[in-house]
Amino acid sequence: MENLKNIHPGEVLKEEFMIPLGITAYRLAMDLKIPQTRISRILKGKRRITADTALRLSKYFGNSAKFWLGLQDDFDIEEYRTKKGKELENISLFDSESR
Repeated sequence: MENLKNIHPGEVLKEEFMIPLGITAYRLAMDLKIPQTRISRILKGKRRITADTALRLSKYFGNSAKFWLGLQDDFDIEEYRTKKGKELENISLFDSESR
């Protein structure tokens, strides 16, 4: 089975919110009162969505901060699983009977 691409929250922000609503990175940054470089780096997948950014995005788009942080957590977990897969496979489930 082919693995799906791990989607960065910045891609979701751009494709599902900014493009359909006609919002530029500059406008979003100004409306959120944050540096444009923060938004640009998130959109390029070079920066995480922090709690501060999640709160601002949720207020602006009318969804929850947990939505944005959940996207980020899912992305981070998949990235780590890809990088550390073999190492993680070698960890055994705790067995209280063997103690």
